[in-house]
Amino acid sequence: MNIPMEKSAIVLPLFYCPPVSWFVAFANATTAYLEQHENYVKGSYRNRCQVAAVNGPQRLTVPLKKGKNQQQPIRDVRIAYDEPWQIRHWRALCTAYGNSPFFEHYAELYEPFFTDKKYEFLWDWNYDLLMVSMDILKLKNPINLTTKYEPFPEGILDSRNAFHSKLITENIDYKPVKYPQVFEDRLGFLPDLSILDLIFCAGRLGI
Repeated sequence: MNIPMEKSAIVLPLFYCPPVSWFVAFANATTAYLEQHENYVKGSYRNRCQVAAVNGPQRLTVPLKKGKNQQQPIRDVRIAYDEPWQIRHWRALCTAYGNSPFFEHYAELYEPFFTDKKYEFLWDWNYDLLMVSMDILKLKNPINLTTKYEPFPEGILDSRNAFHSKLITENIDYKPVKYPQVFEDRLGFLPDLSILDLIFCAGRLGI
């Protein structure tokens, strides 16, 4: 994948609090299309994100209702609540970022997603969380939703398959910019974590 360094249009998958590289791609586009007609991709950022923990990157995964999610349209994938995963995710975020410089500024915007709200569909959960992060970062690029799954014309960068949680950062054309992280003194800088890491550690730092 080549994330454009000049303004263009881009089509992106919708993730759970996407990695910083996703936001870099978004910010460098004149307009973005969110793919809402793809099939769910197992093992991707669609239902997981990575944050910093004391021993290294920690994966937070939204459990899904049992079934053949891999063949399901992404808008039909349902979240499972058999286990109290929301409060576990929130506790993990509080443990990881409770002492970060901007946690107290933005935590209240995210907390309801983990303590009060319950979403039936993964897509809706991801979308509303994305809007919170977009607002914090003051990203105003136009967002469109795809009307069907199809090849995009020349001039629109197709990045639907460009991000995967099992790939390392170097597999995409993304050059991380360092910012202070909570556990950097013991772990070094951890690139391309969830946007939550950047927001809690650096606030509205430009991406």
